[in-house]
Order: sequence, then structure tokens, then C-alpha cells
Amino acid sequence: MAAAPDIAVHANPDVLAAAVAARLLTKLVDLQAAGIVPKIVLTGGGTGIAVLEQVRATVARDAVDWSQVEFYWGDERFLPPGDPERNETQARAALLDHVPVGPAKVFPMGADTGTGPAGADAAADEYAQVLARAARPEDHGPVPSFDVLMLGMGAEGHTASIFPHSPAVYESERSVVAVHGCPKPPPTRITLTLPAIRRAAEVWIMTTGEEKAAAVALALGGAGEVAIPVAGARGRRRTLWLLDRGAASKLPRDLVPPIA
Repeated sequence: MAAAPDIAVHANPDVLAAAVAARLLTKLVDLQAAGIVPKIVLTGGGTGIAVLEQVRATVARDAVDWSQVEFYWGDERFLPPGDPERNETQARAALLDHVPVGPAKVFPMGADTGTGPAGADAAADEYAQVLARAARPEDHGPVPSFDVLMLGMGAEGHTASIFPHSPAVYESERSVVAVHGCPKPPPTRITLTLPAIRRAAEVWIMTTGEEKAAAVALALGGAGEVAIPVAGARGRRRTLWLLDRGAASKLPRDLVPPIA
């Protein structure tokens, strides 16, 4: 049985981004001190990119050997290479272009090179192969045991690009799938599936704003993942919800820790 999730509540989105950045840097330093090449899954969205900007802004970033960190993505907008709406483009502008990452250790999801939506399925299959090659024997499957997998969530409870009642939320075999007809633009995306997400040692779910509060309360209150996909995002060792005051506003009082 999975351990109960941990919850941290911060005063506002800026404090949350800075706190998560500090938490991530500490994790990277600790993993590298133990001789581990960290495997980190990035997310897009306002909070995910703000965290990377905060990492870039602090001098503590230099405590990390960035050439020995592997970067993956939890989902991606299937748009042309370099499109400003791609999570990869935003992550590079926020952090990766400003630290000495190892190019061979950065694993972006495929882009639309002129194939249109039909190409997303092939790109998803290719990313699944990337993950399978990166998996070690001790991972016991075709997905690496990511050290930290970061996610955002939408007001209706979607996470990565897994939307309520969509085909992706029912996927139980594949690690990566294309998503067509998304209810928010762009309509074509690529995403890790919930089984792949659950291979991570730690899953960090970051979200802010009162418009997210109802979905947060449902997910933490035991809602099913078909209706609230983020409820199915769990880490093998730890699931950490990182919220601001607004996003936590509908949680039962006994679940809310002191606000940092």
C-alpha cells in the first residue's frame, strides 16, 4: 500500500517556487554526494518554469555538477522544434541554457517536424524507447526509476497531459502515449502515462491558486484517477504535494500543515 502523501503549503506562488528550487538543489547535491547520477523529470506550466528560474537565480546552483544530471520531461506540446510554447523551449530558456548540462543527458520529447498530429504517435513510441534504453536492470522494467518527477495540475485535475476520462488515463501498458484532441490548446501532445509516473521514487505535485483548490481536495480525499487523473500520480517512496495558500484552501484543516 502506498504511503500517505506529504503536503507542504507556502504563502504564495513566489515563495513556493523558491522553496521547491531549494528542495530540488538539495536533492541533487545529496544524490551526487552518494555517487548517483540524478534522473529528473521536468514539467512545464507557470510553476514548473518558475522553479527552474529560481534554481538559475541562486548561487547554490553551482553546488550541482550539472554535467552529471539526466533530464527528462513528463509531457510535451507537439509543436515545431524551438516553439516558445514547448516545455523544452521554456525549460532551456529558464535554466538548461545557463548551466553546463551534458547535452547527451538531456532527453526532450519529439517535436512536430512537419508530420502534423499523426507524427505524435511515432514520437511517443520513440520516447518510450528512450526510456527503455535509460532503464537499468534494477529498475525492473522499461522505465527508469526517476529520482524526482515533477508535475503540475489543472483546475479539472489533469496532470502531465492526462485529462479526465481521456484514453490516456486508462492506459495500463505503454509508458508514453500521444494525446489527441486535448481540451486545452494545443490539441496534440505527448505524455508519460500514470504507470510510468508511478515508477518514480519521488513525485512532486506543484500547484497554486484557488481555482485548483477543489481538484486538490478531491485528489487528496480519495477521488479516482479516471475523474481526477492527478490522484493517480504517486511516487514509489514519496508523493509530495507542494501548494500555495489558495490551492490548499479547500483541504480539511487537519491535513494542512503550518504555512511556510
